[in-house]
Amino acid sequence: MRGATHARWAAGAMAVALAATACGGGGGSGEGAGVLSSSWGDPQNPLEPANTNEVQGGKVLDMIFRGLKRYDSKTGQAKNMLAEKIDTPDSQNFTITVKDGSTFSNGEKVTAKSFVDAWNYGASLKNNQKNAYFFGYIEGYDQVHPASGSQTADTLSGLKVVNDRTFTVKLNQKFSSFPDTLGYVAFAPLPQAFFKDHAAWVSKPVGNGPYQIDSYTKGAQMALKKWDGYPGQDKAQNDGVTLKVYTDSDTAYTDLLAGNLDLVDDIPASQLKNVKKDLGDRYINTPAGIIQTLAFPYYDQAWNKSGSEKVRTGLSMAINRKQITETIFQRTRTPATDWTSPVLGPEGGFQDGLCGTACDYNPTEAKRLIQEGGGLPGGQIKITYNADTGSHRMWVDAVCNSINNALGNDKACVGNPVGTFADFRNQISQHKMTGPFRAGWQMDYPLIQNFLQPLYYTNASSNDGKWSNAQFDKLVDQANAESDTAKAVSTFQQAEGVVRDNMAAIPLWYQNGSAGYSQRLSNVALNPFSVPVYNEIKVS
Repeated sequence: MRGATHARWAAGAMAVALAATACGGGGGSGEGAGVLSSSWGDPQNPLEPANTNEVQGGKVLDMIFRGLKRYDSKTGQAKNMLAEKIDTPDSQNFTITVKDGSTFSNGEKVTAKSFVDAWNYGASLKNNQKNAYFFGYIEGYDQVHPASGSQTADTLSGLKVVNDRTFTVKLNQKFSSFPDTLGYVAFAPLPQAFFKDHAAWVSKPVGNGPYQIDSYTKGAQMALKKWDGYPGQDKAQNDGVTLKVYTDSDTAYTDLLAGNLDLVDDIPASQLKNVKKDLGDRYINTPAGIIQTLAFPYYDQAWNKSGSEKVRTGLSMAINRKQITETIFQRTRTPATDWTSPVLGPEGGFQDGLCGTACDYNPTEAKRLIQEGGGLPGGQIKITYNADTGSHRMWVDAVCNSINNALGNDKACVGNPVGTFADFRNQISQHKMTGPFRAGWQMDYPLIQNFLQPLYYTNASSNDGKWSNAQFDKLVDQANAESDTAKAVSTFQQAEGVVRDNMAAIPLWYQNGSAGYSQRLSNVALNPFSVPVYNEIKVS
């Protein structure tokens, strides 16, 4: 999800608070005694599970929802959450039994129907959900979400409710890893209240996780409070979380040091030299399933013509990853050598060195390849990025300087900042990019499939540049149909080789999760997705 894609809030909901917040004074950050405050950014879309595939919205949904599976906060392993068991005789037909006793915060029971109704809603073309693609392997998807024309069915034929606690899923092909995908938020259950009064639900979402949304003021903050009646084992260890909107990560860091904020989950690059001195053991730097890339607009013929792969490869070789990760990021990034993440490990599909010389800094070869490929479109590239979070300006400027030095032209590359993440994502969604753009990816689940298919498969949910390759698609289909995990991983690796051969996107670096927190907090950790494990944080 994630630094990658993605109906707006109900009328007026973005401009005013939904209700009075539950937070008062008492803490060093101005929050209630048991409430912590954390840096955040406004989500792009309303907080519907099937319509959120970016990081900021995902943080909230992870607090207010629980699904059939949940990814272990330390290992990333998919473990049963609301699923009592998931059985299959053939990796195509699944019988799912839901645990008894789970409820939504409005008192509704979580049943098999809660999942089936939610998945049908998410898949339906008329609902225009960004994550609809994740339901594409369920039989009947082509009727409820056709590639062209009108839908001919409202529900997926592959979903059947057997009883209150059991439903069946029939896929349109074998997909051995399907159960492991079910911890992703798109597969969360929804209460009947969502369907009975959708506008009301969207204005104040109701979930089944350890937190409830108390209020939201766009551009200011969202307040979440602990749900005292939460029946799960992973109850909140604090009274609530106030997510404060920052359009500049340096300001958030300054507020942390001043005692006005409890948690910053992305240390700005400009402060990495000082963070250990400033925070000591309250600074977290840990590997995460995140890769930063440069994507391209293949809907623009200038980037989709014969020879353009040489231009992209040349640009990759013009980037001095080692220097940038050491000087700007203080080794909190690692130069990328493939298109996945080291957190997968070799057995999970990580291929250290797959990119080969194309990811090595070589100015001479870079210049030659770009010239052979017909030169930079228009004589210059503009790297588009959002300027409000993640210290992107610093590294984009550094990438451009590296490219300009390699090509001997100080105007070959320039940064193109967009003010906010939401505006940046909207421009991408509307296919307005004319050159390379920032495309960081935070894994949805720890499978090699998740690093490849959503980003590079034809018309996939987060294939923002609209890259398309028949051989890649064929190999992904073969990998998904393979019941032997090792063989599936091997076939996905072959598909990644197609991405490499075409330089579909330029891999830059793998990103560690970095965070800092105040003296009020303890038991602070980031999960393998680089998201704070909010429910385990304690406030003193």
